[in-house]
Amino acid sequence: MILRDVLLFDRGELREGSIRVDVPELSPEGSQTASSDGDADTDPGTILAVGDAASDADGDERVVSLPGRTVLPGLVDAHVHFSLSGEASVEDVVDMSDAELALVEARNARKTLESGVTGVRAMGARDVDPTLKRTVDAGYVPGPRMVANCRSITITGGHGHHLGREIDGPADARKAVREQVKQGAEFIKFMTTGGVTTPGSDPNAVAMTDEELHAVVDEAHRRGVHAATHAHGGEGVKTAVAAGVDTVEHGTFLDDEAVEMLVREDVTLVPTLSAPYHIIRNTEIATEESARKTRDVYERHIDSFRRAAEAGVRIAGGTDAGTPFNAHGSNATEISFMAEYGMTESEAIRAMTETAAETVGLEGSGTLEPGTHADLLVVDGDPTEDVTLLNNPEAVLKGGEVVAGSLPDGK
Repeated sequence: MILRDVLLFDRGELREGSIRVDVPELSPEGSQTASSDGDADTDPGTILAVGDAASDADGDERVVSLPGRTVLPGLVDAHVHFSLSGEASVEDVVDMSDAELALVEARNARKTLESGVTGVRAMGARDVDPTLKRTVDAGYVPGPRMVANCRSITITGGHGHHLGREIDGPADARKAVREQVKQGAEFIKFMTTGGVTTPGSDPNAVAMTDEELHAVVDEAHRRGVHAATHAHGGEGVKTAVAAGVDTVEHGTFLDDEAVEMLVREDVTLVPTLSAPYHIIRNTEIATEESARKTRDVYERHIDSFRRAAEAGVRIAGGTDAGTPFNAHGSNATEISFMAEYGMTESEAIRAMTETAAETVGLEGSGTLEPGTHADLLVVDGDPTEDVTLLNNPEAVLKGGEVVAGSLPDGK
């Protein structure tokens, strides 16, 4: 299939052109096979060519003209919680069985995919995420491509302990990492500081000891997976960066030293601006503690993000979807926030496509390079002038297959 007469957004640049996709076909048994559009040595559902090389059709190949539309890579959300559905309190899901939690996750994964997010890093809840990943990869349930975690690692009674793995001491920290990798975790998430949604937890306070932090990060790297840390306070961010962490989630109270360390050590910030935005607008129905904490952090979070962007910190888009009032399927609004508070529109889109895919390890995603997955968004207009267009794509393709919206019939 060829999508012709479009604008193509890739790696921060916009240009006119065409894109040729190898569309998978279903065999009688329901599995995907290479289509007649593609070459014998290419995988079904990949991008074959972009630009002039994509213009000429072969035989009966479908050609769709889309004047006025922009084709860009499917969005990649570097921080989602499929186990949560925007409840006022995280504790609402604690008593769910694994079976119930799996059904909730499947529903939220589908919403996410249909909104235009074709890749995610799922931040864990018990041990369900790796199972969801396997079922999505097998085609049993619809959802985005995933990098999955199991339980987040936290101190006893710390942030996220309801669904996490509580630790005490560096030896226990190493054991916890090994347990998560054994269960199928493709990265390790841990809580350096307290959080907003856990009662009695202070977002600005460092929770783990230096020895525990170094043990978690070192053991993760020994197991061949990256380490992501929840960290609001500046001291927590600096301590985690010193321990060798790969990504910092939130970074709410960054000071100059923390920003300098993120730049110097090339640590990626996933700011999750969506999370406090939704709580601050629902304080009348949020828990009293969540509302109070969010009032304290909201403006400082925006200021921290702006300073990080201006300093050249590497930023990947992530929403924290599933946290209070932060619904799955509205992920693209994170791009609007990043564009409003310190990035250009093109930079913000790139942060939630190419940069996010590279950060979380989703190979073959985030760009329009030939040979990558044909995970595409089609929007009516130019998203570099109006990023809100990404909230309502005309069509979403995963692996060359339209999974939401529609394309014209073409010829």
